[in-house]
Amino acid sequence: MSREYPSAPILGVSAVVVAPVLQKAEARSLVLVRRGTQPLLGEWSLPGGVVELGETIEQAVAREMCEETGLTVRPLRIVQVLDRIHRDPTGRVQYHYVLVNFLCSVESGTLSPGSDAAETRWADTDDLQRYAIAPETLAVIHKAMTMLAAEPNA
Repeated sequence: MSREYPSAPILGVSAVVVAPVLQKAEARSLVLVRRGTQPLLGEWSLPGGVVELGETIEQAVAREMCEETGLTVRPLRIVQVLDRIHRDPTGRVQYHYVLVNFLCSVESGTLSPGSDAAETRWADTDDLQRYAIAPETLAVIHKAMTMLAAEPNA
C-alpha cells in the first residue's frame, strides 16, 4: 500500500525517548528528529515509523528508534494513540497514519541520525517552542512527561 494517498490508514509508532541519565521525574531532555522524508519533511518531531507485517507495536518502536536514532530503547508504556491526517490543497487525504505513541527508556547506543532522519538531537523540554513542533506532538510530549513524573520509578 502506498503511503501517499493510501487506500486505508497506516499503522505507525513514535516515541518520547528521555535522556538516559534523566529517566525519572526530573527528566528534562528528549530525542527529536528532523524529518528527512515526507510527510513532515524538514520538520522537527518525535522519531517513529511504520509497523511492518509480522511485528508487534513494541518491536516496531524499538526497531524504528534504532534505525532513526542509533539508540536501543525499551518501550515502557503507551502514551496516546492518535490520527495524523494530512490533506493536499484539494482536500484529498494525502497521508493518514494512526500513531501509537510510546514512552521509552534508553538501553544503549549513541544518538545519531539514520534512515529517514535528517538530524537528531537531545532537546530540553523547556525549549521545545524553538523547534516549531506540531501541537498534537507537543501534547503527546507533555502527556508523556506528566506520566513520567507521576511514576518516577519507570
